[in-house]
Amino acid sequence: MHAAMEAATPFAAVLTCLEQLGRTLAIARNVAFAGRRLDLAGLDGETGLVCARVLDLPVEEGRTLIPALVALRAQLEALFQALECSGAPPPI
Repeated sequence: MHAAMEAATPFAAVLTCLEQLGRTLAIARNVAFAGRRLDLAGLDGETGLVCARVLDLPVEEGRTLIPALVALRAQLEALFQALECSGAPPPI
């Protein structure tokens, strides 16, 4: 994820990272629904990094990412719900 942030404009890099994080969350949700153990170490750091980079953007650019951030939050909530409902072992 960090290489993407260095290789493009700040806005494009953040957008790429949001997309990558979304894919990671979708995979994690599927794993949770399968009842398999998840290692979520680092997820909070990656999420925090993306959010911090959004805040570093000019206000106008950052505002255009609000829908993507709302979608990211929904994906996080879906993952946590999947973990609660699946009976999967707690994440490590």
